[in-house]
Amino acid sequence: MTIGIIEDDRLLNQALNKFLTDNGYDTVCAHSGKDAFAAAADHLDLWLIDIGLPDGNGLDLYRELTAVRKVPAVFLTARDEERDMLRAFDMGAEDYVVKPFSMKVLLKRIERILKTNREGRMLTCGDITLYPEKKQVLSGDEEIALTAKEYQLLELFMENQDQVLTKENILDRIWGIDGAFIEENTVSVTISRLKKKLGERQSYIKNVFGLGYRMGE
Repeated sequence: MTIGIIEDDRLLNQALNKFLTDNGYDTVCAHSGKDAFAAAADHLDLWLIDIGLPDGNGLDLYRELTAVRKVPAVFLTARDEERDMLRAFDMGAEDYVVKPFSMKVLLKRIERILKTNREGRMLTCGDITLYPEKKQVLSGDEEIALTAKEYQLLELFMENQDQVLTKENILDRIWGIDGAFIEENTVSVTISRLKKKLGERQSYIKNVFGLGYRMGE
């Protein structure tokens, strides 16, 4: 895994470089936006970008860099300003770290981001993890085998946690146009089968009397 460091504070740049290489990462370092384009490479997995650079704004730089190739980024800044944070996240930032920061905490954030990008997007509820790209569901470290409709139902619940979904919502989203020809108890039966396969975690899916169903811890 290779991390690009764009930080004009040379001491912090060196400290980040040493800490990350000591923890098994390859790095490329830059001290300005101009240097960053020279350092950019196809094998980069993550950018660490200082917002306050000598030749421009790190947020604007990230927009230019992602126009070439989409790479996740963590922004570093001495300014704890809401508008900067919101703009960073609107631009697709994975995280935002205010200086001074703990190197160990930064490392954990980096590990989380790289794990998520390596495994693809994931949804979680308690210790249930669902990977939409792989169509895989885990309970802890154990994989749960689901039918296509059971999987689609669980994904729907996990994308809408703490929201009540009516039977009509579920029929429309899971069965689509075929929902008009499905027996009334099909949703209840499918949910019952899904809950049985979730075992002890079936309590995450609750029947909201007279309304529908809701998933949450």
